Amino acid sequence: MSKNSIDSLFTQEVHNKYLVFNTLFSRLPYDKMTKIGQLMPFLHDLSESGFEQGKEPKEIIDIFFNQYTSIKEEKERIDLLFRFITYIERQVVLFDSIEDSAFEKLTPLNGKGTLQSTLDLAQQQNKLAEVKEKLKNFKVRIVFTAHPTQFYPNSVLRIIQDLEELIPKNDINGIDSLLQQLGKTPFINDQKPTPLEEAQSIIFYLRHVYYQVIGEIHEKLNSYFQDEEKGFDPVLELGFWPGGDRDGNPFVTAEISKKVSIELRSSILKCYYNDFKEVCRRLTFKGIMPLLTKISNRIHANMNGLKNDLTLDELLASLDEVRQLLITKHNGVFLDVLDKFIQQVRLFGLHFASLDIRQDSSIHENVMEQINQKYSISTKNYADWSNAEKLHFLTEHELQVNEDDFEDALTKDTFKTVKAIQEIQAMNGEKACHRYIISNSTSIFSVLEVLALFRFCGYKDSEVNVDVMPLFETIEGLDSAQATMSALYQLPFYKRHLSLRKNQQTIMLGFSDGTKDGGYVKANWEIYQAKEKLSRISKKNQVEVMFFDGRGGPPARGGGKTHQFYASQGPTIANNEIQITIQGQTITSMYGSRSQAMFNFEQLISAGIINDVFHDDRSIIDKKERNLIDELAEEGVRKYFELKEHPLFVSYLENKSPLKYYGLTNIGSRPSKRSSGKKLMLSDLRAIPFVGSWSQLKQNVPGYFGFGTALQKVIEEGRIEDLKSLYGSSLYFKTLMENSMMALTKTYFPLTYYMKNDPEYGDFWKILYQEYLLTVKNMLLVSGQKELMESEELGKLSINYREHIVLPLLTIQQYALQKIEETEDEKLRLAYEKMVTRSLFGNINASRNSA
Repeated sequence: MSKNSIDSLFTQEVHNKYLVFNTLFSRLPYDKMTKIGQLMPFLHDLSESGFEQGKEPKEIIDIFFNQYTSIKEEKERIDLLFRFITYIERQVVLFDSIEDSAFEKLTPLNGKGTLQSTLDLAQQQNKLAEVKEKLKNFKVRIVFTAHPTQFYPNSVLRIIQDLEELIPKNDINGIDSLLQQLGKTPFINDQKPTPLEEAQSIIFYLRHVYYQVIGEIHEKLNSYFQDEEKGFDPVLELGFWPGGDRDGNPFVTAEISKKVSIELRSSILKCYYNDFKEVCRRLTFKGIMPLLTKISNRIHANMNGLKNDLTLDELLASLDEVRQLLITKHNGVFLDVLDKFIQQVRLFGLHFASLDIRQDSSIHENVMEQINQKYSISTKNYADWSNAEKLHFLTEHELQVNEDDFEDALTKDTFKTVKAIQEIQAMNGEKACHRYIISNSTSIFSVLEVLALFRFCGYKDSEVNVDVMPLFETIEGLDSAQATMSALYQLPFYKRHLSLRKNQQTIMLGFSDGTKDGGYVKANWEIYQAKEKLSRISKKNQVEVMFFDGRGGPPARGGGKTHQFYASQGPTIANNEIQITIQGQTITSMYGSRSQAMFNFEQLISAGIINDVFHDDRSIIDKKERNLIDELAEEGVRKYFELKEHPLFVSYLENKSPLKYYGLTNIGSRPSKRSSGKKLMLSDLRAIPFVGSWSQLKQNVPGYFGFGTALQKVIEEGRIEDLKSLYGSSLYFKTLMENSMMALTKTYFPLTYYMKNDPEYGDFWKILYQEYLLTVKNMLLVSGQKELMESEELGKLSINYREHIVLPLLTIQQYALQKIEETEDEKLRLAYEKMVTRSLFGNINASRNSA
């Protein structure tokens, strides 16, 4: 589609509708809100012109009040600014709904990267057999996390869904009613959600979106290949972190994990119960109905928790009995209806999504020390043991622990969690909870400590039906990953464990903390190289390796064009599965509706197929290109370390950004930093508030810093053509640059021009700004584009429109931050702090993948 066509379609389906429906805001049921819609354009225009002229937010707000209102009292000013925030929040919801409802028109569902286009291409090139073979041994696993970047409460999400149904129909009256409902619906949680509430929020999408979409995708595959057997094993599976991810979250306990697993079981049975009504409606035949009634009654009883006696094997056996009878006695009438239901049961089991357990390696080390002390294993502290002593203890020592012997709550719960895994598997099946992820893995002992916990909790080797997965996330961890896995693979004890797990090993790689630790270019390149090394060492040891990417949403956390990222990984990286995390906003913005979920799921499946079946020379990085990327990564990390080690780095974030207000938003159950210490340490700071704070400042440092300097060094050496060639021939480098361009497109330094004159932080701000200018200039030069995201017209239009809507909100946030610094009155100061917190919601929601 041409640039003009995209522009015209976006104007027709999004811009024009937004202008029309936006007029309905004048009728919102707010006190004193009637004039807000009239005043908003003035505040926007003053912000736009004022920032470009270098005016301070305070100056812009003062001009607005003096020119367009008669308000003089500060409390009245504050009141009006809060009403602006409320108004803009609702405008963002409206725009979200309009844009999402236009998804199918803006993004053809049979276009590039969809299953249809990929399968059609395979048919044209006589490669359908290869594709079919690939899909027999390939999976995509989408893992939903509880990371707190979803600022919309569930009540607002439901309104958005309803709006998306009415907008294509241009139902003015219906939309008007929903906007009025939106006007009265709070956007803020009174208190932080519990892990169980977080789980329930995401389960809503499992039930109402993914259950149907994943079934339809498998139907499409089965019909295309006309597999006469049982169809494909699940090509698309779901993972689940809420209630299982206890890394730094004191509110996730063994009891919570069990409650979430019960919730998942109940939810999938509700889906089955509703679906099974269609089977009962059609199969009204002699001998069949009593069997169907029996199945329905068992599903109903288990769904409501009246009984917990239904297993997956029993359910499938009962359905197969019906199937055989239908074929032999009733000529297979409506067999397709029954088979469709059986396929759903095979896809989702009784677990719906696999609950992953995650904990930091330091917690396991502490548990080992507690065991050491309690059972007098050694007079030395566990940390001081030699490697040989640790190896013997973790792989051979026989010990039966009792959690009641320990006083430390976290230690007790660690044992309870290990035991809970067996309970969850007994109730919902092995797939219900079969992965234990170890954050900040540093050595073989990070993995062996977890396996020792299972043995100490009474598991026999054959009963450990769990994949133990190291998570390498810092630059140091990535560097040592190959040595760690090589040592594990050669350890007889671990070989035995892997043999029980089909000689399959999943390794998780963390983009989020990797970027925070080493900067954008270095982190991405280190992860790419780590995958290559781990692929080689796994193949050498006859282990099938799968990589699990903690990608998050924005480019600064590994996100961006996800399908293009996977398509760019060449033959040197194992391509057995694509596993990624998605969180909060990304769930709703990329997988929140059936059409969006269908499109993005298919893009990932196609990326895996394309990588193996349709070889793209651009996915192969030759030696010369590697050397150049190495140079860029080293120069980029040098520049980033220079910034990170600046004495004002953490202080700038703490005092000039909304960082400290993230914890006040009540959007997630876990704290915004791992340590409870008063002094903020970068190592304790979680990636989400780190990236999100830079985003709120419209500086997006983690998504580009160091890239411009790295390019500049090569350019100054007279090798610009090498860079242009790399951009044109390497799909990996092109994706790396284009994802960074997205972060740069969302950057707007005029918002903080006033900081360049700050006596303490002015010079630091200039460092950031100069790198931004340099990066934009060099990326345009290397890519040959005249403006950022020139080749991504639709994405750029969306970003620009969203930035336009929230510009007044950004002004208000910066104004409030300035007022906090100068206000001595405690009540007024608290009001401005609340203003900063409230402004986070609309800004984050408008940016969609900014945290």
